[in-house]
Amino acid sequence: MEYRKLGGTGRLVSVIGLGCEHLDRKPYEQAKETVDAALSSGVNIFDMFMPGREIRENIAKALGNRRGQVMIQGHIGSTDIKQQYDISRDMPTVKKYFEDILRVFGGYIDFGMMFFIDSEKDYNDVFETDFIKYVEHLKKQGDIGHIGFSSHNPRTAIKVINTGIPEMLMFSINPAFDMLPPDEYVLDHFQKGISSELFRGIDPERAELYKLCEQKQIGITAMKTLGAGKLLSPEHSPFVKPLTAPQCIHYALSRPSVASVLLGCQTSGEVLDAVRYFDSDDSERDYAGILGSVRNDFKGSCVYCSHCQPCPAEIDIASVNKCLDIARLNINDIPPSVRSTYSSLAHNGSECTACGNCENRCPFGVRIIKNMEEAAGLLA
Repeated sequence: MEYRKLGGTGRLVSVIGLGCEHLDRKPYEQAKETVDAALSSGVNIFDMFMPGREIRENIAKALGNRRGQVMIQGHIGSTDIKQQYDISRDMPTVKKYFEDILRVFGGYIDFGMMFFIDSEKDYNDVFETDFIKYVEHLKKQGDIGHIGFSSHNPRTAIKVINTGIPEMLMFSINPAFDMLPPDEYVLDHFQKGISSELFRGIDPERAELYKLCEQKQIGITAMKTLGAGKLLSPEHSPFVKPLTAPQCIHYALSRPSVASVLLGCQTSGEVLDAVRYFDSDDSERDYAGILGSVRNDFKGSCVYCSHCQPCPAEIDIASVNKCLDIARLNINDIPPSVRSTYSSLAHNGSECTACGNCENRCPFGVRIIKNMEEAAGLLA
């Protein structure tokens, strides 16, 4: 297992985490086997999005005295009225369900996630009501370690981040969602499928969100990474050919600020399949050929695929480009963390010899030599 720092929280999380949604209404024995496989594989972050008492108690029972080995994402506002999953901003209801998850998991939730902030109404119902006061109270009294939120809408997510309150974000990330136009809502396409005719390159608002998170040290945990399996299916994939699980995982982990991919495993076998990502080589993880096969307008934009490697000067070109993209958000106020990340690279843009090998290999026509020169000037 590999671990990454989750933004400014400082917490080290496994790059593959367990989304517990698909263990809902499954027998306890199945939950136990899945939890055991996750812990044995080094998974240390679980997402407890589902509000039902049975699933929560099954996971807690399966953890037993190992609760301290796992960080829990618990969602504030996720409710279960008459066994129907729902979103609530009604404070007595919100408190009832969150106090229940606190009870089940020992009185502490590592990441308290404001649930499902996708629209302007969602934003107002959280930040212009007592909801946000309750969340901040939970943090102040130590019931939650860090404040986060979940969203599928980049525009709304950016607005939430700019309040300065959240420390982390759970966001839906996969190549298909990233390439939908900004006026398309990803969940509208989740059931009916995604038409490749919509694709016009990576949505600039989503790209801006990832860079903003890196700039402000907002850690991202990724959901919907496999598109509910549709991206792996020849029948349902919007691409010329289906992606593989390692390609989808690697794509999400390549986005700025992403620390962990939360996969919805429902058996121990699915957990073991997920962590086989670490046995895959660069060619098996490579997603660039599939992205480059669809109609797109993202020529000149780095997608951090590392097709440009190897560099004779041993520069990690994707990492330099990632730092540069974030610095470009505000060149007059570049975060110290970005400069620190850049300076920690073994080789940086100033060492570029302008040989052009990288540009010849880049599938997207990125002006890499110019980028290396700009990075050396901005970030040295």
